[in-house]
Amino acid sequence: MDQLFQEITQQPAAATVLIQQEFSHIREIIQKIDKDFNYILIAARGSSDNAGRYAQYLFGCNNRFSVALTTPSLFTLYATPPMLKGALVLSISQSGMSPDIIKIVNNANSQGCTTICITNNVESPLSVESKFTIPIHAGEEKAVAATKSYTNSLITLAMLSAAFYGKSEFDDQILQIPEWLQSTITSTQENLAKIQRYRYIESCAVLARGLNYCTAFEIALKIKELTGINANPYSSADFRHGPIATVYKGFPVFAIAPHGQVFSDMRQMVQDLLQRKAEVISVSNDENVLQESNLGFQIPTAIPEPLSPIVSTIPGQFFGWQIAIERGLNPDKPEGLNKVTETF
Repeated sequence: MDQLFQEITQQPAAATVLIQQEFSHIREIIQKIDKDFNYILIAARGSSDNAGRYAQYLFGCNNRFSVALTTPSLFTLYATPPMLKGALVLSISQSGMSPDIIKIVNNANSQGCTTICITNNVESPLSVESKFTIPIHAGEEKAVAATKSYTNSLITLAMLSAAFYGKSEFDDQILQIPEWLQSTITSTQENLAKIQRYRYIESCAVLARGLNYCTAFEIALKIKELTGINANPYSSADFRHGPIATVYKGFPVFAIAPHGQVFSDMRQMVQDLLQRKAEVISVSNDENVLQESNLGFQIPTAIPEPLSPIVSTIPGQFFGWQIAIERGLNPDKPEGLNKVTETF
């Protein structure tokens, strides 16, 4: 079995280690930092940037924090870093090696900001530069495409939110994540054979909204990396402002539609896509949506919306892997990609 498949299936175990090792540590960090910040600024690239999109909605919903994503080129190529007064700076990087993210944290430190690093490499330059480091305990990822490191980054953000939030119910829900991950992996594997019919597609859209906006971007990224398919992520709201015109009969569209505050909007989007005779691939815990879709991937019914992005990416990981296999591609090392990408 190839490495990527193994790493996808290792996610429940990696999540268990992370939660056991870091939940109390994260609470200690939150107790130590200055709570008098005005907003959170996130520095990240690639899959980690998608994790940052999750943080925007999660910290907004749970903690009422304003969260912004950095524009790294202002710190590097333009050499015009913005004023960061009042910012809590949170960097996310699996390798901790990208010079642009390190530059942002260095500048934030010089402006007196508290800096927290989420990384899979505690000995990295980014970790050394940061005032606090949270290891994500994903273990070594040999496949180029991030899977368990992305999932564990989301879990780390959920634990950070919980530490600020102070609600025992959310803490208890986080403890159930490994079980929900395993359930999603099992149910997705039962549908792997059905993915084969999409092996010839050249493009698709991936739609979500709210907390799962990050999921649309991460699934699209996985499909692009692993298969070369031009997968385009959208907010379901933005999709209605023009891109929906690209949908034709048989056009594949992923719809991320778990129960929660945005479910009614996503349910209506699924209905509209079916009316246009699109090929709808859903990720949902709603039985009606799953049955109506051309292909449905089930996530656990009990998972709350704020934690659903942690499991909702898994069908996209398997989809990319399966299509790569069908096309005779190497899912462990897609052509032209490296595991550690350093940008400035």
